[in-house]
Amino acid sequence: MSNSRRQVYRRRRFAFFGVLAVILASGAYLTSTGLAPVSSTAATLTEPPALSQAAVEPTWPGQGAGAIGAVGFDGVLGSTGDQASMPIASITKMVTALVILEAKPLTGDEPGPDITFTDDDVDIYYDAIAENGSVAPVSAGQVLSQREAFETMLIPSANNYSVSLAVWAFGSVDAYLVAAADYLAANGLTGTVVADTSGISAQSVSSPADLVTIGKLVMADPALASIVAMPSAVIPTVGTVTNTNKLLGVDGVDGIKTGTTDEAGACLLFAVDVPVGDTSVTLVGVVLGGDTHSELNESILSLIESVSPGFRTVTLVEAGTPFGTYTTPWGQSAQAVAETSESAVVWSDTPIESTADVAPVTLGEKGDSVGSVDVTVGTNTVSVPLVLDQTITDPGPLWRWTNPGEI
Repeated sequence: MSNSRRQVYRRRRFAFFGVLAVILASGAYLTSTGLAPVSSTAATLTEPPALSQAAVEPTWPGQGAGAIGAVGFDGVLGSTGDQASMPIASITKMVTALVILEAKPLTGDEPGPDITFTDDDVDIYYDAIAENGSVAPVSAGQVLSQREAFETMLIPSANNYSVSLAVWAFGSVDAYLVAAADYLAANGLTGTVVADTSGISAQSVSSPADLVTIGKLVMADPALASIVAMPSAVIPTVGTVTNTNKLLGVDGVDGIKTGTTDEAGACLLFAVDVPVGDTSVTLVGVVLGGDTHSELNESILSLIESVSPGFRTVTLVEAGTPFGTYTTPWGQSAQAVAETSESAVVWSDTPIESTADVAPVTLGEKGDSVGSVDVTVGTNTVSVPLVLDQTITDPGPLWRWTNPGEI
């Protein structure tokens, strides 16, 4: 073979293998890029709207001490005056009722067991008169249901019935006082001490904050809540008894208990339902140490009127609200939106804070979970799932081949 022919053969062989190498390299590139997974896309977060409002200033009485709270809300919403423990007069009977019901429960409107009163109960009646306490008639052989006896103790505030019921439930007043101390400790009522069943003793004391808690416990018990809301009742052998709480039925007031002694002054533990949007809130408050019940009642109505507008229904999260936006390198976009709506009843300037946690996304179907938004209202937190509002599809091999740096 001549040299010229060898050179031509060599050049052809080099060209063939060069083209083959290019084809193989191109094939490897197209295969690797065409099948390579795309990188994830992080969301650009959307700042949640501010939801807190200005503080509400309750109109407090010009005298005495008090506090107000609401069922479903922790602690007290506000207070005035000395918050130390002080005499509470006949409000003590609410502790008596709660402690007895723990040992001898009543449900709903059931009458409960019959109680037969004896000569001992007649003696208790005369002892209460001698103490200048409020009483209701009793006679030996008289039979009342437990509920009727409770109505007689609470509606006209009969001291003698508080003693008779405590003895019926626990065997003696001393045994009752031990049970009451245990009950108060178990419920964290460290500012409350009961020295008797009725509150005629100035040693039966409580703090305004504790009394708000006691009021919530009363309103949580269906039997007690219904009794303290009764303006009057007809009791067999006793007659008609009338509630000492003159605010019942006024502006939604439905409880709870008055109290009056020289040491305690005019006192009222009260409950009232106030409308808030499509729902309502039960306020529970107390004012101790008033001069007269008429003045006390007027000041409590003013307090309720000032506090009620402080509640509002807030839409914490509305379904479909975006909390993050995805924009992929290949031009698709989607949002992380709230899957459901959540609302809450909020008091005054209770802080509301929202935090969104939105995960990076590679590909996804509409409705796929991509995170959550947590909304904290005071000490309570609700969590709402975030989902994609659009499908993010694969960009395809052509985009991969022309955008290798984005993979």
